[in-house]
Amino acid sequence: MDSSTTLQTALDAITDPFLKCTWGEARIIRKIAIEAGLCTIHLKFGYPIESQHIALIEKVKALCAPLVSLPLQVLVEGETQPHVVQNEIKRRPGIKNIIAIGSGKGGVGKSTVSANLALAMQAEGARVGLLDADIYGSSVPRILGIDRKAETKEKRFQPILAHGMPTMSIGYLVDPAEPMIWRGPMVSSALQQLLNDTDWPPLDYLIIDLPPGTGDIQLTLAQKVPVSAAIIVTTPQQVALSEAEKGLRMFQKVGVHVLGMIENMSVHSCPSCGHLSTIFGTGGGQRLAQYYEVPLLGKVPLDPEICAQADKGMPTVVANPTGSVAQLYQEMARRTMAALSLQAKDATLVFNKVKISTEALQ
Repeated sequence: MDSSTTLQTALDAITDPFLKCTWGEARIIRKIAIEAGLCTIHLKFGYPIESQHIALIEKVKALCAPLVSLPLQVLVEGETQPHVVQNEIKRRPGIKNIIAIGSGKGGVGKSTVSANLALAMQAEGARVGLLDADIYGSSVPRILGIDRKAETKEKRFQPILAHGMPTMSIGYLVDPAEPMIWRGPMVSSALQQLLNDTDWPPLDYLIIDLPPGTGDIQLTLAQKVPVSAAIIVTTPQQVALSEAEKGLRMFQKVGVHVLGMIENMSVHSCPSCGHLSTIFGTGGGQRLAQYYEVPLLGKVPLDPEICAQADKGMPTVVANPTGSVAQLYQEMARRTMAALSLQAKDATLVFNKVKISTEALQ
């Protein structure tokens, strides 16, 4: 067995903590080249993973150094591919994947989770946008610290950068104190306008923060918007879990793949003594995820700092990027992108269109 084959076998056996499979199964090792007195190993992941580059390089070198008597060069790359969407809905140009984040009921912290998760994905090197689709209860502008109106250019909305991330919200277009007294068709039309009439830059992922429930917005999303995957946010409380189950089943019924669940407000740590309190119950998110055989992407604690930071327009991931909660979001971002990378790719964007001429057959 030559050195390349030995290295390939050893590296293929590594189990990836985010992909939940081996590097061989995920085809991570793209090239092993031994030439000019140097061994070069090229790793290619199906999602951005910038924060892990150094650790991965050290891990590979530690494993391979005893197997080859040459200097090692390890190259790590992450590339996002477009994945299949429900019912072959036509894609929006420039947006590779749309991820919808929903919940069965309000008050579970879905918008805070959406903003932090999107920013955590961006911190990994992904090109991420955030669309606030909660027309009646828009809270993303406050969470991101945006207090100005979106501009239009040639009748198209210009996204507002928030912490370096392009965003759009109905809150950027109307008076924040003005109630949206709209019927369902108007709300559905607003969602499509915010998505299609915004000059989004090229994006790997567009996160759509949905309103609670399973109403007009969700139905429009299922019928009109090409969604690669959905995530359900819940708290451990039984009432929230019952409604989260409805949201999960709704996505399944309309053919949108449920990527996983996030349990918010899972546990509270007393700032004085450190005692952990499960105020809303315990283990509910895990049980629901297991029942429907979807991953539990992560648990976010009930922490007053998260609320205070959101009220100041500084989500936790940017307010305290090295803190424990921000690190939880970083792990959830990696799990989210890794899980999506294992879904089927959209082959319609890979192959060129074939045009058959009847003249050639005559």
